[in-house]
Amino acid sequence: MTIGSGGSSVVVPRNFRLLEELERGEKGIGDGTVSYGMDDGDDIYMRSWTGTIIGPHNSVHENRIYQLKLFCDKDYPEKPPSVRFHSRINMTCVNHENGMVEPKKFGILANWQREYTMEDILVQLKKEMAAPPNRKLVQPPEGQPISTWMRIFSSYLEEKVQNKHLTWLHNQVQHTNFCCRLY
Repeated sequence: MTIGSGGSSVVVPRNFRLLEELERGEKGIGDGTVSYGMDDGDDIYMRSWTGTIIGPHNSVHENRIYQLKLFCDKDYPEKPPSVRFHSRINMTCVNHENGMVEPKKFGILANWQREYTMEDILVQLKKEMAAPPNRKLVQPPEGQPISTWMRIFSSYLEEKVQNKHLTWLHNQVQHTNFCCRLY
């Protein structure tokens, strides 16, 4: 956030900016389906945050509660926070192995501007859940470990593998399934 007029501006320091975000997060956002706050009130650097998204209506995410971790490094808000889903989710912009939101695949992180906030990220992720590429993707069952989810997803793909475009993806899932059994 910058303050000023007539060509001059003052850049709000990182900690003041994060205090503003904390206050806004504690008040609640919009309809209450997105929220965030600090992980540890004693963290004087305000780096570690938890976000929550309640899945959008008319999607496979409906009635699901997703937990995320946001990490604001010392360069925030000049650079975006890292964002990782703690809850298992299948989305085009999320790495399925570690839950990290991949900046190159998620517009707000790829085109980060200092004015953007953690709230903006969470709201955009919720919108992304409802977007056509994500709203009908098969989701892992809530509370299931990744290996169980991979077996379910693999059997789903086996049904769809007649479509030659899915053959490559099916082979990738089979390879991942094999790797999961090694652990």
